[in-house]
Amino acid sequence: MENLVLFKVHMPESVDEPLLKVLHSGFIGQGVKVDEFEEKLGNYFGNNKVLTLNSGTSGLHLALRLANVGIGDEVITTPMTCTATNMPIMATGAKIIWADINPITGLIDPEDIERKITNKTKAIVMVHFGGIPCDIDAINKIAKKHNIKTIEDAAHAIGSEYDGKKIGNHSDFVMFSLQAIKHFTTIDGGLLFCKNNKDYERGKLLRWYGIDRDAKRKEFRCEENILEYGYKYHMNDICATVGIEQLKYIDGIVERHMSNKNYYDKELQNIKGVAVIKKPAIAKSSSWLYTIHIEKRDQFSSWMTKQNIMTSRVHERNDKHTAFKEYQINLPNTDIFSLTQISIPVGWWITDDNRSYIVDKIKEFSAKHL
Repeated sequence: MENLVLFKVHMPESVDEPLLKVLHSGFIGQGVKVDEFEEKLGNYFGNNKVLTLNSGTSGLHLALRLANVGIGDEVITTPMTCTATNMPIMATGAKIIWADINPITGLIDPEDIERKITNKTKAIVMVHFGGIPCDIDAINKIAKKHNIKTIEDAAHAIGSEYDGKKIGNHSDFVMFSLQAIKHFTTIDGGLLFCKNNKDYERGKLLRWYGIDRDAKRKEFRCEENILEYGYKYHMNDICATVGIEQLKYIDGIVERHMSNKNYYDKELQNIKGVAVIKKPAIAKSSSWLYTIHIEKRDQFSSWMTKQNIMTSRVHERNDKHTAFKEYQINLPNTDIFSLTQISIPVGWWITDDNRSYIVDKIKEFSAKHL
């Protein structure tokens, strides 16, 4: 039996010819391929206010900057995520305020968000863990009442939908990751969608040192007056070329993830010691991860490895890392979720036979050990 892995890079051969053409074109920076990629992304997501970037982490940092988060401010966020969600908050000098999560889904709890709001709260970060959308409406309603910006970390959620629209259209800022093992990749990269044009235009400047790249292309000259400092966060034409090709396959990739998810949802019901995570009725998950809760998790993980099936917790709760120790508080629901959650292979490479085998082995473990 082959090893059934949690993550796999999707890289079609169709990328070879256009990539070689760009590599030998004499220009590989942010150029026409970035423009083309952004246009195609706008069409796919239904929002043309998109900034292509060198990473999702850069996208979160840029969103915080556009939300004017800085020293002395507070940002409410979740500890149940990749550290890349929360380290950009630290980089701004703002204080992290943890909100607890739903103990089953692992998604940030809107009620606890509202309890944590103070007059210093500047932004709320929500994470669509595994691709399952948060309660976006409830969170944005709270934010609007208190005049707070909302940022969606949608690193797991390309192709997910909420209330009939693709993620990327609901909040002030939405970040996607195009890192190697996501639904589709640009080798490395990220996206930031903005809700209003003012933030979008400012973001275009800040991703490249505060310089107006559109104006600079008209003629090669020294920069005009730079109004505020920026970063080197832009995407280049090499990564954009890979993205243009990858985007052609995204519907099929997401469809296969969702097909495997639906199979697991059905077949893993009523198994002793196992609980599946149900998505909200208003949402559709692109299922980058398929997370379950299982008793004797560490024993289960070791046992599945012997069956050539990779499992993982994927992300550890951030609040237990030494880097975040000054923000530690009691988070009882995070305690519950983090003790039993584990992810099983769900990706586009998992065949019908593969997923059947995975389910059989979960049932076998339950019968023998739970």
